[in-house]
Amino acid sequence: MKKNIILLLGLIIYYNSFSQSNSTQINSAQQINDFKSIIEAYISPLGNSLGAGLNNGWYNTAKPHKLGGFDVTLTTNFVLINNDVKTFVIDDVIEDANSSIFQGGEVSTVVGNESGNVAVNGASYKMLDGFNIPAVPLPILQAGIGLFKSTELTFRYIPELKIGNAGKVGLLGFGVKHDILQWLPIVDKMPIDISLQGGYTKLGSEIELIDPNGYIPDPTKSNLDVSATTINLLISKKLLMFTPYLGLGYSSTKTTFSATGKYQLGDVYVPVNLIEDGFVFESNNKMRANIGFRFNITIIALQANYTFSEYPVATIGVGLSVR
Repeated sequence: MKKNIILLLGLIIYYNSFSQSNSTQINSAQQINDFKSIIEAYISPLGNSLGAGLNNGWYNTAKPHKLGGFDVTLTTNFVLINNDVKTFVIDDVIEDANSSIFQGGEVSTVVGNESGNVAVNGASYKMLDGFNIPAVPLPILQAGIGLFKSTELTFRYIPELKIGNAGKVGLLGFGVKHDILQWLPIVDKMPIDISLQGGYTKLGSEIELIDPNGYIPDPTKSNLDVSATTINLLISKKLLMFTPYLGLGYSSTKTTFSATGKYQLGDVYVPVNLIEDGFVFESNNKMRANIGFRFNITIIALQANYTFSEYPVATIGVGLSVR
C-alpha cells in the first residue's frame, strides 16, 4: 500500500513539475477535473476491492442469535480481481480528449500489469505501472450478540494500529440482522429462516511518506479511507450440524484519498494543493448475491461462501458461536 501511494504521488509530483517548468498552468476546471479523473481511474479499483472485502463476512446464517446468544468470528475475504478493472483508457475518462492537455490510450490501473504512456501537451511520459494483483485478502474480526425480537447486532473494531514507521490503520463497523418471518403470520411456521441484514464498515489509514531518493524531502502524510455499506435478504436452513444459506442484496463503496505537504523534483519545490481536499471516488449501488454454508462442531462454527458481484469475493472463517 505504501509503495502504491508513493508511485501515485510520483505522478502528481511529475505533473506539477512539468506544469511549472513548461509554463503549463493548472488553472482551469477542465484541467483539474481531467487530472482527478486519471487518478480516480488508476486507484479506484483498489478502493473498490477493499470495499467489496469490507462488505463480506457479516453472516453465516439467516437466523439471528437468541437473546443473550453471541459469537466471535474471524473471517478472511479474498477479493478476486477481474481483468476488466486492470486497465483503463485515458481518452475515455477525461472530459474532452480534443481540448485536454492530457491524451493517451490503454494504461494500467493500480491492480493491473500493463505499461502505457500519457501525453501532456503533446509530450509523452510513461504512466504508472500496476502491481498485477490477482486478489486482495482482507481479514476481519467481529462479534455478534442476540437482542429482543430476533434481532442481532454485530460489531467490528480494530483500534488504530501503528505499522512500524510507515503509518497507522484502523477499522470500525456495525451491522444488524432481523428475522422477518415473525411478522408474516402465514409463513412464520416455514422450516427455514429469512432475515434482513445490513452493515457499514469504515477502514482508515494514514501513511507517512519518507522518500529515500530525496524527492520528498520531509515526512509527508497521506490518507486512504474506504467506507462500505451493504443490505441483504438472507435465507438459510439448518440441517443438523450443516447450514446452507443464500444472500441477495446491494453494496456500495466510497473511497477518499488525500495528501498534504510539499514535494521536490530537481530544483522545483511544489506544494501539492490539488489533493489537499482529497479525491472522493464513489461506487454506486451494485447487486450482489452469495451462497455459502456453516458447519458447527459444538460451539465452533466453520464457514465458507462465495459472492457474485463486480468484484467477486471468496470468504472463509472460523468462530465461537453460542445460542
